[in-house]
Amino acid sequence: MKTIISSHFNFPGQKSVYKGKVREVYNINDSILVMIATDRLSAFDVVMPKGIPYKGQILNQIATKFMQLTADIVPNWLIATPDPNVAVGHLCEPFKVEMVIRGYLSGHAAREYALGKRVLCGVTLPEGLKENDRFPEPIITPTTKADLGVHDEDISREEILSKGIVSEEDYVVLENYTRALFERGTAIAKEKGLILVDTKYEFGKTKDGKIVLIDEIHTPDSSRYFYAEGYQERQDKGEAQKQLSKEFVRQWLISNGFQGKDGQQIPEMTDEYIESVSERYIELYENILGEKFVKADVTNIEERIEKNVTDFLSNYSK
Repeated sequence: MKTIISSHFNFPGQKSVYKGKVREVYNINDSILVMIATDRLSAFDVVMPKGIPYKGQILNQIATKFMQLTADIVPNWLIATPDPNVAVGHLCEPFKVEMVIRGYLSGHAAREYALGKRVLCGVTLPEGLKENDRFPEPIITPTTKADLGVHDEDISREEILSKGIVSEEDYVVLENYTRALFERGTAIAKEKGLILVDTKYEFGKTKDGKIVLIDEIHTPDSSRYFYAEGYQERQDKGEAQKQLSKEFVRQWLISNGFQGKDGQQIPEMTDEYIESVSERYIELYENILGEKFVKADVTNIEERIEKNVTDFLSNYSK
């Protein structure tokens, strides 16, 4: 199966390229960014050696849809999506924090809680919670925005402000936008029979100083979803929740002795397992958006992307 795990384009007006864990971002004339969602798979801040067919397309199209569905409450960077794997948006200076918001005790928060920790990123957690229980109110637990190959680190609001990572004026905006987006995402998920458990948002500043949402939103890579039906029954019985997120990959890695720690080897991902992950991502897409996933032509992904982006740029500059 054809995948794109790396790109080496040279677009008209290209100034530089930034390669993240999953996305590759091309700076065009210090004005706009071309963001390519590759098929790379990242877990525990480590990029897996094999790509997942259609994963980039899935993430890009989910993020695009949710950017459109939230543009009335939070401005975003998006200009156009000239290719299934590509988003084009305004050049921004990213904030060096990721705004993580959690409605439930799951994932990283649950793992920390199980170790006996009752304060996460400066937020005090209630006693007596079980994994996947709902918090009384959603909590914001930011992380530092780490470079490739470096783990993101939990950080509190107080540390962010005291270290001058974000000004207090800007941070208040980030918090308000984060809560508004999570509320909207929760409502949209509910319509699809899902629970938006937790998610992360990234923000940047445009050249004129406007704070906007960047990167991705409400995708299975940045968010965790449960099926709403049977949620409470499963909690009451102490059963695992039915999840729609990348957590199934993390759990598979953990069961095979990998959590991204020094000295650990990434387990072998067979073609069959890669195919099953691709099918799971398609399932996520169809449930989250409530529409059928249409596979793009992957005969020659690189040529397709290069043509679509070049055509867009030639028309955009006119």
